[in-house]
Parts: sequence; C-alpha cells; structure tokens
Amino acid sequence: MRYVNGFFCVMLTLFALAQYNDPDAVLWFLIYAIPAAWAGLAAFRPDLLAPRPPTIGAYALCLAAAVLGSVYLWPSLPENWIHVEEEREGLGLIIATAALIVVGWTSWGTIRKFWPSRAAAR
Repeated sequence: MRYVNGFFCVMLTLFALAQYNDPDAVLWFLIYAIPAAWAGLAAFRPDLLAPRPPTIGAYALCLAAAVLGSVYLWPSLPENWIHVEEEREGLGLIIATAALIVVGWTSWGTIRKFWPSRAAAR
C-alpha cells in the first residue's frame, strides 16, 4: 500500500499545483495539498501516523470535511461535464476523499494486523 499512498501523494500534489490560475486557488490548493500530505506521511513516514488521539483527531477532521465536501459537490456529470468547473471540482474532491480513506485504512485499519511491520523484519 506504500505505492498506492505514494501515487495519491504525487497525484494530489500535482492537482494542488495546477490551481495556480483558479479564482479560488488557495482554497483548492489546500483541499488537495492536505490529503497529499496525509498520503505522503502514510507512504514515506508511516511511523508519524501512530494511533495517538491528536493524530486520529486531525485525520478524522480532514476526512469528515472531505466527505461533506464530496456530498455537497457530488457531480451530476452532464454532457460536456469536463467544461463545468463545479463538476471537475466535485470529482477532484472525491479523489481526495478516496486518498484519505486509503490513508486511514493502511495506517489504522484492521488489515494492518496481518502485515509484518518493517521493524520486525529487520
């Protein structure tokens, strides 16, 4: 899952950087950059995502905001949706939400019990 999180990190970072000419660039930069940072931590520094209350609280806040934003901007995908900014933003927010779900699953999910840790492999 390290590669999946790394992929989300790179992809969402590129999404964030592509917001330079958007009218609400700061907002959308943060919407993409924050999940990119979570995915980067999960991919490259998973030890920083230890299940501590502040970490899980910050993650839960980000995930809740992403889910609520996805519901609010859920795309209807009309014909020529690629030319409608709100549709593209909705799809981007769904991708960011998916990235956060993957981060939570790989960092604190029950599947982790079955994976040997890197420390135990040394």
